[in-house]
Amino acid sequence: MQSTQAPTLPPVARPAAPSRGSDYAELSRQVKDAGLLERRPGSYARRLAAAVAMCAVAVAALVLIGNSWWQLALAPYWAVVSTQLGFLGHDAGHRQIYTSRHANYVLGVVLANLGVGFSYGWWVDKHNRHHAHPNDEDKDPDVGAGALVFFARQTQASGRVARLFYRYQAWGFFPLLMLEALNLRVASIRYLLADRTRAHMRELLLISVHIAGYLALVFAVLPPGKALAFIAVHQALFGLYLGCSFAPNHKGMPELTPEQEADFLRRQVLTSRNVRGHWLTDYALGGLNYQIEHHLFPSMPRANLRHAQHIVRRFCATNHVSYLETSLIASYAQGLRHLDTVGRG
Repeated sequence: MQSTQAPTLPPVARPAAPSRGSDYAELSRQVKDAGLLERRPGSYARRLAAAVAMCAVAVAALVLIGNSWWQLALAPYWAVVSTQLGFLGHDAGHRQIYTSRHANYVLGVVLANLGVGFSYGWWVDKHNRHHAHPNDEDKDPDVGAGALVFFARQTQASGRVARLFYRYQAWGFFPLLMLEALNLRVASIRYLLADRTRAHMRELLLISVHIAGYLALVFAVLPPGKALAFIAVHQALFGLYLGCSFAPNHKGMPELTPEQEADFLRRQVLTSRNVRGHWLTDYALGGLNYQIEHHLFPSMPRANLRHAQHIVRRFCATNHVSYLETSLIASYAQGLRHLDTVGRG
């Protein structure tokens, strides 16, 4: 029977000095014995109900406020709603919500494609590659050279104009995040059009329904100038919030030696950074503040991550594995310093 209550932690285990190859197996056993890999249907039912209620409030407020520049004050709330839907889509993509793969897929497509206008299939493909090789310059799509660079080698391989831009990339990091929602939609559509399978066309149809419905609602309530201003603020803050939620997790974390890369436990822990906080941090970051635990156990329900942290942190201390946890501000500072350093080549 699936538990809907917060699992209890096991007693402190006496370290058995496992070999490197069995470290993750031992940690996984402790986490499983604590019941932390079991689904939390009650928790997710509440989260989904809250998300639906937030969407209803957002639409009702837009209609009730009507033709007014006060709509720009409502746009940040819409950005929060969009991001929270995205977090739930992320959880579905990791099969945290249901035991059924198909049920998670259906919910994920509804949340991502219809809810926020991103491709669920594109995101799962990209995100799974990131999880398999975090911070690997050649294999992690999240650290490939583009608008930003994350390794000095990427800077050195760039042209003169690009190097000049990268030199100041730390200053442009947060402004660039305001374009992230647009960037993700463009990447989604390009991915779906590149291989026009039935599943891809279905996802593309749902994205089209999202965009058409969103634009129809906003332009039905607001005249063109105010509608465009509302959309610009909403989408910019949506991208900023989403990017700020992912940015603390890996940026500025070290590259690994071949030995560390081959060891799953160390590959995940040493390239990830947790963000210290409380229940509001958990909500605001969608549980991604427990990035170490999430990378070690991607299918673990969000509500269990904070319980798993006690086990994982203790296990890492016992086995002399560096476990990094900082404040949210410190995580941004570390990431920006890294971007500044590599941007200067």
